[in-house]
Amino acid sequence: MLGTGNAVTTKCYNTCFILRDRGSMLLVDGGGGNGILVQMEKAGIRLTDIHDIFITHAHTDHIFGAIWAIRFIMQEMLYRKDAGPLNVYGNDKVMDVLTNICRMTLHKKYVDLFGKSVLLHELKDRDLFSAGKMELQCFDIQSAKERQLGFRTVLSNGQTLVCLGDEPFNESTRPLVKNADWLMCEAFCLYDDREIFRPYEKSHSTALDTGITARGLNIKNLILYHTEDSDLSGRKERYTAEAGKNFRGKVYVPDDLETICLE
Repeated sequence: MLGTGNAVTTKCYNTCFILRDRGSMLLVDGGGGNGILVQMEKAGIRLTDIHDIFITHAHTDHIFGAIWAIRFIMQEMLYRKDAGPLNVYGNDKVMDVLTNICRMTLHKKYVDLFGKSVLLHELKDRDLFSAGKMELQCFDIQSAKERQLGFRTVLSNGQTLVCLGDEPFNESTRPLVKNADWLMCEAFCLYDDREIFRPYEKSHSTALDTGITARGLNIKNLILYHTEDSDLSGRKERYTAEAGKNFRGKVYVPDDLETICLE
């Protein structure tokens, strides 16, 4: 987990992560700025080893860091023949926002790499895509505010991982989500703090909600992220306890730069 916070956190980085399997890596989102470069460095991951990026949606706290990552990789491509190629996956709006910002802010020599060394792949609901040796299926999460994709993949150990993006579970996606071994789900705040952070006004969940969802979907392991940062030292214990009121599986509330072994 490179970052675990929501859009307005300052004590932790915005939510983004690396999925590793079969010797391949997929960067999912990039957070909101060039802090992605610092987080990658702290995690001991070279950006030039990233060949696949999946961007869930075009909100600033998810796409801006990805633009910084792509810009850094482009620079390496211009000076190192062994850098690249880079595949970027997302919906049509993600592709439009990404290319427009790059055209407006980057030198032409960088922009000219689109379609050559930087390949943009527009995804639609239920499309299949690959990241190295990993095979994944995206799905429209049916967002109430911004078109957004989640994904499902079967890991090399046979376990299923589903990422819901950063909004609550939608019943229309049940066939792709139910019975997953691992469910990645946003938890904007605690239910006890709902009057402070107002998650429902922002189309987000509380930790309590995620536990109810995971129980109803027969999930085995629940990973919570995209939280507020008012009490990072107590976040694991408090979020785990609240989700666990309804869910009997394992709950993970990772810190920035924490690794979760999907076993």
